[in-house]
Amino acid sequence: MPCFSFFPFFFILLLPYTSLSYPYNYSVHIDCGASTNSSDLFGTQWLSDRFFSGGATSIVSEPLRFRHQHEKSLRLFPVSGGKKNCYSIPLPTTSAAAGKFDSGGVGDGGESGVAGGGGGRYLLRTFTVYDNYNGKSHSPSFDVAVDGVVVFAWRSPWPEAISRSGAYSDLIVSIPDGEILKEDTLHVEYVEAREIDVCFYSIATDSPVVSSIELFEISPDAYLNVNETVSNNSILVNYGRFSAGLDQWGQGFSNDTDRFGRSWQSESDYRSKNDVSSAGSTVQSISALKKLVNVDRPPNYFPPKLYEAGVTVVGDESFGYELEVDAKLDYLLWFHFAEIDVGVTKAGQRVFDVIVNGENVSRVDVFKKVGGFAAYDFSYVVKNLSTTLLTVKLSPVVGSPIICGLENYAIVPADLRTVPGQVMAMKELKKSLRIPDRMGWNGDPCSPTSWVAWEGVTCSLDTAERNIVISQIDLGSQGLKGYISDQISLLTNLVSLNLSSNSLQGTLPSGLGQKSLVKLDLSNNKFTGSIPSSLTASSLQLVLLQNNALEGQVPEELYSVGVRGGTIDLSGNKRLCGVPSLPNCPLLWGKDGLSTGGKVAIALSCIFVFCLVIFGVQIYIRKRRNDYDFRLPHEITALASKRNKYQRQKSLMALEMESQHAKGFIPSYNSK
Repeated sequence: MPCFSFFPFFFILLLPYTSLSYPYNYSVHIDCGASTNSSDLFGTQWLSDRFFSGGATSIVSEPLRFRHQHEKSLRLFPVSGGKKNCYSIPLPTTSAAAGKFDSGGVGDGGESGVAGGGGGRYLLRTFTVYDNYNGKSHSPSFDVAVDGVVVFAWRSPWPEAISRSGAYSDLIVSIPDGEILKEDTLHVEYVEAREIDVCFYSIATDSPVVSSIELFEISPDAYLNVNETVSNNSILVNYGRFSAGLDQWGQGFSNDTDRFGRSWQSESDYRSKNDVSSAGSTVQSISALKKLVNVDRPPNYFPPKLYEAGVTVVGDESFGYELEVDAKLDYLLWFHFAEIDVGVTKAGQRVFDVIVNGENVSRVDVFKKVGGFAAYDFSYVVKNLSTTLLTVKLSPVVGSPIICGLENYAIVPADLRTVPGQVMAMKELKKSLRIPDRMGWNGDPCSPTSWVAWEGVTCSLDTAERNIVISQIDLGSQGLKGYISDQISLLTNLVSLNLSSNSLQGTLPSGLGQKSLVKLDLSNNKFTGSIPSSLTASSLQLVLLQNNALEGQVPEELYSVGVRGGTIDLSGNKRLCGVPSLPNCPLLWGKDGLSTGGKVAIALSCIFVFCLVIFGVQIYIRKRRNDYDFRLPHEITALASKRNKYQRQKSLMALEMESQHAKGFIPSYNSK
């Protein structure tokens, strides 16, 4: 894995740039460490700090040295928050079903509404500065990776000018579209949400720093397929980009537009020290007097200003440039020419050779290729370097050589990546297990391969698929208090899982039954519920589930681990049953709690009780309907009362007559 010992394409006090033009209008400008949004002199909208995984904020020691807000603020990543920290910047959305593209909503510096899927090709640029912000006079050592590939290596001590004034670095990277992770029964595709990870890895105890991050969408075919060497699997790291005959210009230097956000340095910064020939010939600038053609064309959209000026020599002598490189890599050189001298009117009047590291790579006659006042470009890949200095020489054949610009990119091969589904599963586990920040679970769990994987995670190479998989998770005694996400089922290569001696709760997910699983230690937690039958499909040789609150019947297949020579411990789970050393299960008890028969019996009992209740209610209703009210109207009740009173009086009179007759006295009822 390449590590760069210097800082490619650095610009002191570089101004920010405006947003991209159609058709590539997705851009993000993050002011790292800033708490509010801001706008620069060119109208670029800078977002307050976001998308980061951790760290702290600060400002440079001497903010008056910097003209722009995004150069004054810092985000730093102390080792106490983990050795690996990242910015995960969302990309435009795509529709997996329709294959359509949506620029999301971050274009021109706005917020993102990314829902998932997007890929594409991007230019990414960072600004990094130290300026003794912490008063320790020790510039930090750290690595920077983009999408899992190490691209920059900052090593202390930095050059004084860069440490005090900062450095811009940029690169071109392709991000694949999100993969379809699963499809439900309604044929709705769930697509992996795509982000671009810019990750910082601390060397020793130093705190990585970054001041700004910018992302531009560019053409998906830009700078590709050069001699079948440059592909989407490579990252192009800028080791020098200059425009001849001009000062620094482009996005951030001036109002001149570059669709891809490129900035162009002055060629004098790279010119060879022996530009003046023995005959006294000197390099001189030349400017176009007419409008040029063949400019701003796809897929690279080189700006017109690039070809409006150039350099040549007086005296038909050769001249050239020296570019510092890393000998371990290949390099893509992109040459820019235009015949802008009105004195050259036909082919053959200006012919010169392009010599790279002593090898003649091309003979150039610009007028013959494209005519006058027209842009002409060609590229060349440099391989098998033996030194850290790449030389480019323009040697005359007829007349004097001329050049308008040159770009130099290191071709950094892509590193192996973790299977996307397993990355998603690990991120879900990070949430559900409540992994503390100190463990540095950020970015890809296993990539870059030159970095140490997430703490407690072991990765393995899947040679058949040429990617990386998660093979072990060891998080015993880490003070975790969450639960196990059911997304753990996506870790199909997991061999060992140790979450013992934490305070994890909830039930064991059914997905915890990978065929690859050999060791499982969940002891001394607070898990509840039954042991999932899916564990019986694994290759377990060690099962430690003691001291939890599990219940139900233990699957016999799982208990047979001990019979096969393995180890199983289920002690301390008071409601487990059904295997030797544990109580017998109740009659209606099964491996998942109540057995099917028990559930049926309870259901039938409930139905019987329900029917009894319904029957009783019906009897009560019928009885109420037959219980008539015999009360009569008030008048009839009064008449009956009078009649009863008359009958009682008549009865009393009869009794009195009988009494008198018995005494021999018959009363007379005729009175005067």
